[in-house]
Amino acid sequence: MRIFIAGGTGAIGTLLVPLLVGAGHTVTGGTRTAEGLERLAALGARGVRLDAFDRDAVAAALEDAAPDAVVHQLTSLSGGSSADNARIRVEGTRNLVDAAKRAGVRRIVAQSVSWAYRPGEGPADEDTPLDTGAPQPRQTTIGGVTALEEAVAEIDEHVLLRFGAFYGPGTWYAPGGLMAGKLAGGVLAADDGVSSFVHVRDAARATLQALQWPSGPVNVVDDEPAPAHEWVPALAAALDRPAPQRTAGGAPWERGALNTRAKSLGWSPRHSSWRTGFADQG
Repeated sequence: MRIFIAGGTGAIGTLLVPLLVGAGHTVTGGTRTAEGLERLAALGARGVRLDAFDRDAVAAALEDAAPDAVVHQLTSLSGGSSADNARIRVEGTRNLVDAAKRAGVRRIVAQSVSWAYRPGEGPADEDTPLDTGAPQPRQTTIGGVTALEEAVAEIDEHVLLRFGAFYGPGTWYAPGGLMAGKLAGGVLAADDGVSSFVHVRDAARATLQALQWPSGPVNVVDDEPAPAHEWVPALAAALDRPAPQRTAGGAPWERGALNTRAKSLGWSPRHSSWRTGFADQG
């Protein structure tokens, strides 16, 4: 297949491109920088310099690539701004989907998140509604996720990968990343809020497999949703940072997610738990 990856040099894209090339696909990757073009070439893909907010440029890039499928990995995570990330989910996704339609693309695989579900008891599955009534500041994230998922669903064949929190190379949880700084500053709470994680290498494998999956949302998370008072000390130990004291509480939407559907489609995380995975972030 001819594959176009929007966000080809991000944490997932960098790992996904070699998997796609190794599987025999012809890959074009979008990137914002000249350095990104060099990285894509080294990985075996053709690169195109692209600003996801430039509607005409996105349309031209997809027309030129003429892909059979689009992989949407656009994010704006480096600064930790939920508003920046919501904007790219709304505007960048709109531009990408409209360009895909004009180029005759019938399949898209897109990055979403597994922590956008409504509050409830126990981990959420894909039938759980999204938390569309959430107040600010959470509504900024939910609005971006909802806009992304609704736009992507306009493509005939669409898979929404609701990823857990990424850890591994190039993520907030890697050595020197955002979470290491929060631990050092004593601002990462070890409370009762539950999270689900996924190693970026497992996420990249799921994205490759999703090119063959039926349409709809799929939670791509490891096997062990866990409260922060369990995973935060494990992360602190892996990053050689002091562990915070346990505290009570947590947001009602912090419930984690189930990976039953992904496993039924043939995916299984090689890093089945953050307990061992945090120490293997290479």
